[in-house]
Order: sequence, then structure tokens, then C-alpha cells
Amino acid sequence: MDYINSMNNTGVLLLDKPKGVSSNCILQQIKRIFFAKKAGYSGSLDPLATGMLPILFGKATKFSKYLTDSVKKYHVIAKLGEITTTGDLSGEVLKTQSVCININDITEILKNFIGEIQQIPPMFSAIKYNGIPLYKYARIGITIPRHKRKLMIYQLNFIKFINCFLEFTVVCSKGTYIRSLVYDIGRKLNCGAHVIFLRRLRVGPYHSSQLIKLSDLFFINKRYIQKKYKLCIFNILRTFLLPISSVFLKYPQVKLFEKDAKDFQKNKCILLILPFNTGLVRVFNKLNNVFLGIGQVNTSGLLKPECILCN
Repeated sequence: MDYINSMNNTGVLLLDKPKGVSSNCILQQIKRIFFAKKAGYSGSLDPLATGMLPILFGKATKFSKYLTDSVKKYHVIAKLGEITTTGDLSGEVLKTQSVCININDITEILKNFIGEIQQIPPMFSAIKYNGIPLYKYARIGITIPRHKRKLMIYQLNFIKFINCFLEFTVVCSKGTYIRSLVYDIGRKLNCGAHVIFLRRLRVGPYHSSQLIKLSDLFFINKRYIQKKYKLCIFNILRTFLLPISSVFLKYPQVKLFEKDAKDFQKNKCILLILPFNTGLVRVFNKLNNVFLGIGQVNTSGLLKPECILCN
């Protein structure tokens, strides 16, 4: 679809990933629906998991790392008393233990996981060892030693505990494996545990109320695919995309006049006239309010480009 390639197909789709498919499989479906040559997701979800999977299109893919590095929120249900090979219900049960705990025991244990913790990534993960994802080693029965990683649990809120099923939400830093977190909670409770439900509710500034269902995209695509003017499909689908500047809403904005805007896009530093706090800023063209990228302001008031959205 060459007519699509010449159009501005840049933005962020907040997809509500369905259960039972991999993040990459979803990405390929989305690329076909949007006629997109360049697209990628930020922060993969296990096939078991549902919820927010940000998909970035075109030039927006340059900013993927900022979503990957952002805070995430998950809704979790764990089954206590069983340890599985994968840490979730897709694996085989390795060990069964009795569950002799009460709600007070659970809430006290959960408090111990709030703050900076250390976590060993699971073998069933995409982390690479000698260029090969760990899950490929795990599938053939090979265990690779993994180092502990520091991460941050900002909130861990107990919801309920019924019939060996523990439900909670967690707000955490990048690199947090919920399967490992649940495994560690089960170990502290002396009964073992694995994930049976996982839904991502938040990524950075984005919330679950903004999610778009894959079924809705399929419906639009199917409804208009037989039309004579297929361009209308693309125009409708584009309304689901958020501007890439929305990733950085928490940062202050700097507006540059035309000459400075062009210099910024050429990766040149800009001396700001008005005082700004140091740190990351969103940069716009003052004339047309077009987002140019993000930069760092230092103590001297110098704006240094960090990631530019090129023309």
C-alpha cells in the first residue's frame, strides 16, 4: 500500500492485548491492519497476560525506551500452594504444599516487598544469554545462572484472599517480573505460588481507560476493506493513535522560534533565554506547535537534544 507510506503514520496505539497470544504475534497483526512498515511494542507481555501493550509507529519507535523505562501497574491473581516450571499456569506443577496462612500473614509479608528489592529473573524470559533467549534454554531443560537485579516496588496493594487465591495490584519499576515476584511471595509464605491472572493496567502516563480492543480494530478493517477507497480505513484507524509527545506529559515544555527549532533538529544545543528547571523537557516549534523531540536542560540554561523527531 504505497499511498500509506507517504503519509504521517506516527503515534502510539494503546492496545488491550488479549490472552493466549504473544506480544510479537499481536504486533504482526497490528502492522497488517495499519499497513505499517515500521512498528514496535514497548515492554512485552507474556501470552498469559492481558492489558496495555503500547505499540509505536514510524518515527515514534525512536522513543520506545522511554516507555520501557517507565513505571508499570499490574493486576495480579496468584494461586498459593503450587510451584510451576514457568511461574504461571502454563507450566507443569513441580511442587504442591499446604496453605496454612491468614490474611494478616499475607499483608505483613507483602509489606516486606515494598521499596527496593532484588529479584532473580525467571528462566522463562526473553533475557538473552550468549545471544539466545533464556526461555529457549528452559524449554530443553537447561538452567542458566542468573544474577539478582535491583528494582523498585512502589505500591503493593492487597485486594483479597479466598480459597488459596491471592489478588493484589502492584506498581513497579522497569525490569520487574511478576512471575518472579509471586514466586518470592510464595516462598516467604512457605507455601509456594504461581501466577494465574495478569493484566497490565498502566504504563508511564497511560491508563487502562485509554485501551483499544483488538476486536474493534478488526471490525473496522473488515467493514471497510471491501470499499473502493481503502484510504478511509487508514484515516479511521489513525484516530486511535496518540501523539508521541503524550509519552512525556509530565515534563515541562519548551517552545522554540523557527531558527532555534531548526538548529535543535540538527542536534545543536540551544541557549534558553527564559530560566528553566534542569532535566528533561518536551520541545515544540513555537510557530506551529509541532513536537520536535525531547532535550535536557542543564544548570547553565543550555538545551541539549536527547531524542529528536526528525522531519
